[in-house]
Amino acid sequence: MKIITKTITTPTLTPVEIIDITAEIRTAAAESGLQAGTVTVISQHTTAFININEKENCLLEDMVTFLKRLVPRDGNYSHNISPLDGRDNAHSHLLGLFMNTSETIPFSKGELLLGRWQSVFFIELDGPRLSRSILLQFCGI
Repeated sequence: MKIITKTITTPTLTPVEIIDITAEIRTAAAESGLQAGTVTVISQHTTAFININEKENCLLEDMVTFLKRLVPRDGNYSHNISPLDGRDNAHSHLLGLFMNTSETIPFSKGELLLGRWQSVFFIELDGPRLSRSILLQFCGI
C-alpha cells in the first residue's frame, strides 16, 4: 500500500461558485503511478466544500440559486457581528452544515471510477478568494 498526497489550488471569482475539478483529479490519479485504490478529495476550508454531481450548465445555475435562497447572505446572524477574519460569512458556514468537506472516489488502472454523469466539484460559498486549497490523498497499490 502506498499513500500519495497532493494539493491543488484554484482562485474563485464570485461569492458562490461551483468549479469542476474532475480533470485535475484525473490527471493526479494518472500521475500517481498507482493502479488501484481510492482518492480522498478534501477542501481545506470551512466555507468551501466538495460535491459529486452532474455537470450541466442549467443545473449548475439552479444549484447556485438554491444555495443563495436556502441561507440568505443578509440574514441576521450573530457570527457577522464580530467575525474572526472581518468577513460577514455566517451564511457560508451555515450552508456548510448541509455539505461535505470531502469525497472518496475509487480508481482502477489510474482512472477514476465515477458514473457517466458524475463530476467532482469544489463549491465556494465565501468568495471571491485569491487561492483555495484542495487536498488529494491517494491510497493504493
